[in-house]
Amino acid sequence: MYRAVSALPVLIDCDPGVDDAIALLLAFAMRGRLDIRAVTTVAGNVSAALTARNACIIREIAGRSDVPVHAGAERPLVRMPVEAGHFHGESGLGDLPLFVPEAGAEATDAVTAILAAADSGDLTLVATGPLTNVALALRADPGLAARLRRIVLMGGARREGGNITASAEYNIFADPHAAAEVFGCGAPIVVIGLDATHQVRATTARIDAVATLGMRRAGAAARLLRFSQGVERREVGGDAAPLHDPCTIAFLLAPELFTLVPCRIGIETGSPLTIGHSAVELRVDAADTATRWATGVDADGVWQLLLDGLAD
Repeated sequence: MYRAVSALPVLIDCDPGVDDAIALLLAFAMRGRLDIRAVTTVAGNVSAALTARNACIIREIAGRSDVPVHAGAERPLVRMPVEAGHFHGESGLGDLPLFVPEAGAEATDAVTAILAAADSGDLTLVATGPLTNVALALRADPGLAARLRRIVLMGGARREGGNITASAEYNIFADPHAAAEVFGCGAPIVVIGLDATHQVRATTARIDAVATLGMRRAGAAARLLRFSQGVERREVGGDAAPLHDPCTIAFLLAPELFTLVPCRIGIETGSPLTIGHSAVELRVDAADTATRWATGVDADGVWQLLLDGLAD
């Protein structure tokens, strides 16, 4: 007997950012499967003012004026801001043509929006940027962790090493103190780090497939992907950039594409040499931890999700 499946309630906390923008485009396309309660933004890849504006631009491209955007933290909890414009362009959206969005961010801030959305008791909080907003929300309401269904985040590295320093992934490095608080909060957490995202690469053939879809959102995604490919060639010497943040949305839609293992994660906050390092301990009993680490992913499956979503 057929039974309707309710859309999954989610809030997306992000710092757009090229790959955050692609994650948003995919999420916005999934009207029947994701109930996006809000998008909250944080300083990270570019300044807080730009990440909020960029989220509003992507929302308009996707035709999702029903989803509110709330601007959040303008700097990390402790350290000075660490931006990544060299990977995302001065605007944060690569060379995507910019415009003034018809609607801007709401008057209420990100922490207020997170706490309100979590009142339902079934919220999945997706985080694709520095974890500053999430940590501030946990500080504002220590009961928040118990009300969340789970946190799904992009961040950290183990086998792959870092992408901003030798041992640190950017989202964790940008606010390691916030990450330490989030990993210690007790909520169920699914962590999709570089070990998984480096397996999902934007090859020329995959970018071309997105471009041929013809939709406005697909055209924007293809342009963002081509920009990332250019950065990969210039900065790294490769030809296919990893698709980091959209993996979180793919996990929500098709968790069977990912291999997860139980773990404990500690974040280095004291050492100037290894600050932001994620110490991922896999020698744990599944019953003793609510944190799961992604070790593998079906890359073709993720790309098919992206194609199907952007084509609808």
